[in-house]
Amino acid sequence: MKSCEVSVIKYALFVFNFIFAISGIGLIIAGSLILSDMEEFSHFFEGKIIAPAVVLIVAGCIVFFIAFLGCYGAVRESYYMLIGFAVCLLVIFIIEFAVGIAAATYKSQFQSILKEAMAKSVDNYETSKSDKIAWDTLQSKLQCCGVDSPTDWKKRPASCCHATRENAPDPTQEQCGNAKPGDEFLYSYGCFDELQMKAESSSKVLIGVGIGVAFIEIIGIMLALWMASAIKDKN
Repeated sequence: MKSCEVSVIKYALFVFNFIFAISGIGLIIAGSLILSDMEEFSHFFEGKIIAPAVVLIVAGCIVFFIAFLGCYGAVRESYYMLIGFAVCLLVIFIIEFAVGIAAATYKSQFQSILKEAMAKSVDNYETSKSDKIAWDTLQSKLQCCGVDSPTDWKKRPASCCHATRENAPDPTQEQCGNAKPGDEFLYSYGCFDELQMKAESSSKVLIGVGIGVAFIEIIGIMLALWMASAIKDKN
């Protein structure tokens, strides 16, 4: 009877680890996509949005390799390897949980910190090359101008404006600086709301993927402990 139970759990655990390995690849892909999408705006985030994506990639690599440990332990019917597999899953789960709590805590401070960083960067636009590049990239990519509106600039940069028709030259700095709110070639929306929405969108992906993998990990822990207990009773 115990041999039959062990065999059933063995194949269930083997299938689980195949799914678990795929989820590890999913973590790596999700983290990489968010990292590449947000990297060009990292100047304003001070690494606080980028860090969870890096953690996701690292966790995905660890998950992928631990899945092989679980498969090997199941095939060999090794009690200690299965216990080690369950402990590894538990450690990853705790780390993900801690990162989730830290992200939730930081979320309440995110708006004020982001707006303060952007306002400071506006003041440094003329004197700092990194701030200039960051703002020109942000405004061109997200089609916005200033923190809350174009009026945040004392001397509005050319990246606040765009060509009104295909193949037309972009407005010069002088033309953009003299533009009035409502002019067709001037971006009328501030960048704070656009950047915040982009960060929140990335956060939702991180949270969704994290919850999905956490659920899979709990199932894996239960299966590993169940099989380890069955092997112990059998022996």
